[in-house]
Amino acid sequence: MPIAHEAHHNRLLAALPAADFERLAARLERVTLRLGDMLYEPGGQLQHAYFPASCIVSLHYVMETGASASVAGVGREGVVGISLFMGGETTPSSAVVQTAGFAYRLERRWLKQEFERSGALQHLLLRYTQALMTQMTQTAVCNRHHSVEQQLCRWLLVTLDRIPSGEIVMTQELVASMLGVRREGITEAAGRLQEAGFIRYRRGHLAVLARAGLETRSCECYGVVRKEFARLLTDVRGRPARALSLS
Repeated sequence: MPIAHEAHHNRLLAALPAADFERLAARLERVTLRLGDMLYEPGGQLQHAYFPASCIVSLHYVMETGASASVAGVGREGVVGISLFMGGETTPSSAVVQTAGFAYRLERRWLKQEFERSGALQHLLLRYTQALMTQMTQTAVCNRHHSVEQQLCRWLLVTLDRIPSGEIVMTQELVASMLGVRREGITEAAGRLQEAGFIRYRRGHLAVLARAGLETRSCECYGVVRKEFARLLTDVRGRPARALSLS
C-alpha cells in the first residue's frame, strides 16, 4: 500500500490539504513500534516526530524514587514530539509505546521546515497541542480526586478510542504504572468491573464487553477531554472533523 494512502490513518495527516500532505508524505517513514519501545528519554535531544497510526504512545514521567505515571497518551489523533515545533527541543518526560503498532516518523528538520511555513500543518499542530494540554491537566485532576476504579474506566475508554478492536494487551502491573497507583488497586478495580460484566481479563488480555457500563463508572474527566479534542481538532477548512476526535 503506498505510504501516501496509508499515512491517512493518522488523523492529523489526514486533515491536511492534498498539496500540504503530498509535500510531507515524501518525507515520512513508516516504522513498526513494539510494546515498551522508548521513543525518547528525559532530557534527550528529540530527532523525530512520530504520527501514530495503529499504536499508542504514553508520555511518561519517572520520579527519582522510581515511581512513575503516564501524563498523557497519544494515538492516531495526534503526534509525539511537540517540543520540536514548540521550541523546547527536549522534555523531562519520556515517550514509551503502550500499544504496539505502526507510526509515521518525520525528521525534525522537515517538521520544523513545514511548521515554519505558517500553513495548515502549523494550524493543526498548535490546536492539537492545546488539546494535549487539556488532557494532561485533566489527568492530573483525575489522579488527585477520583477513585482508582474511575481512573481505570477513564483509561480504558480513552484506549478503546484509539484502537480498532475491543481487546487490550496489557498486564495489570503495566496499567498500574500508567496510572501511578498500586497494582493491588488495579486488581481490585478490575475485579469489580469483571463481576459487573463490563470487562473480561485473563493473562494480560483485557476485553471490553460493555463500553456503556464503563462510561457509567467513569468520572467526568473522560467526557471533558473527549469534548475538547472534538472542539479543537477541526480540519484546516474549519469544518468539524469527526475523524480528528479521539474516536
